[in-house]
Amino acid sequence: MATTTTAAPPGTDTPPAERAKAARPRAVVVFGIVAFVLIGLNLRAGITGASALLHDLQEVLGYGAFIAAVIPSVPTLCFAVAGAATSWLTRRMGVEKAILLALGMLAVGLLVRGIPSTGMLLAGTVVGMSGLAVCNVAMPSFIREHYADRTSLMTALYTVTMTTGATVTAVMVVPVAQLLGSASAGLGSIGLLSVAAFLGFLPVALHAHRNAAPGRGTSISPWPLIRTRKGALLTSIFTLQALLAYAVLSWFPYMLTTTGLTATDSGLMYGLMQLVSVPAGMVLLAIGSRPRMLRPAFYLASVTMLLGITALMLLPAALAAVPAALLGFGLGIFPLVMVMISRSGRSTAETTAMSTLAQSVGYLLATVGPFGMGLLHSATGGWTVPLVLLLAIALTQIVVGHLLTARTKP
Repeated sequence: MATTTTAAPPGTDTPPAERAKAARPRAVVVFGIVAFVLIGLNLRAGITGASALLHDLQEVLGYGAFIAAVIPSVPTLCFAVAGAATSWLTRRMGVEKAILLALGMLAVGLLVRGIPSTGMLLAGTVVGMSGLAVCNVAMPSFIREHYADRTSLMTALYTVTMTTGATVTAVMVVPVAQLLGSASAGLGSIGLLSVAAFLGFLPVALHAHRNAAPGRGTSISPWPLIRTRKGALLTSIFTLQALLAYAVLSWFPYMLTTTGLTATDSGLMYGLMQLVSVPAGMVLLAIGSRPRMLRPAFYLASVTMLLGITALMLLPAALAAVPAALLGFGLGIFPLVMVMISRSGRSTAETTAMSTLAQSVGYLLATVGPFGMGLLHSATGGWTVPLVLLLAIALTQIVVGHLLTARTKP
């Protein structure tokens, strides 16, 4: 007697997450890619724009050395405090709605910074950077949930757009401010890019809301992960690269201005540094993705950062392009670290936990970078002491990168 089997309805043997992904309308997929690009463009634009205008803002608004040191420290402090809440927020709202809320905060905060007042500059920076913090932590989880089989590709796209936004903003914000006749107005104009990102991501968040599974998502506490080898090393490498990156990103154009370059030329050198970091990230990702080549990629990025700091100390301002190019290449370590975080968990919840741990602790400690640079410059009247300390941090990054890649595959 023949045995009759009944075929299961199409899709019943596919996990719910995969069925939901497959059922996404084409318009949502298109909006998702567009929004992904727009979010990436925003992730450093608000920081580099402020850095390029710090000297002009201080002259116009009249705040002192302490506030001048506090302003570039606010982003990393917000990344630490607001970033720590991202795991809870994504569990309550879902990754997509949490990102939408964060983009709304970013847009409002950056627009508020356009009001010519020290108080509004500080308040807008706190609100905007808190929104940016949630985006920073949630994006690896968004990649893990929607593009698990393309983490390197999506991280590369994410990094390229992030650096492109930072580069264009660094180069254009000073001319825009001059055109508008106000450093504050030029800074506030960056918020229009965040409004575009919010509107672009809105259809993705609405689709996620309509198709959300009942009940709350699972959650994993990030803090116990610090006791694991992977958690400790990922947090350490993220801390070191963030400390170096934000110390350089916050003060590089100001350093050049105080050593004789015009604000426009300093902005161009700042843009060059950001521009170099785009292909640098791609090159380092390509190297690190090859078997047994992740460690050399970390070495290359860290040593180049060390050489860039040394060149910044020793070379005259007329040769600023040399440290700008070297530092830009050193900043390419960021996508390597983000790929490792995106691949660190066996689930979206675990990836969110690892991302929360690495970024909240990392940015909290990295706040010392821009704040300490400003205070040491005011105390010593020069940049030698701050740069010597950055050299020591770059050496430490080489050691931690060596330990991190000892057993970790790309």
